[in-house]
Amino acid sequence: MEFGNRLKELLKEKEISQQTLATAIGVSQRAVSKWINFQAEPTESSIVNCAKFFGVSADYILGLKDD
Repeated sequence: MEFGNRLKELLKEKEISQQTLATAIGVSQRAVSKWINFQAEPTESSIVNCAKFFGVSADYILGLKDD
């Protein structure tokens, strides 16, 4: 599973909007949308910030681990 799919899954599961995530990690909602739609790749710091926001590992959010 790629980052965009995992991020989309986490947003839906936690019932969090793209805007809420964007604000929390310091990026634009447009950036989050581009990641989900595979139009852009997140920076390393954005990946780490997303993982921290959701309380998961970077490996999980990147789709490298399933647990």
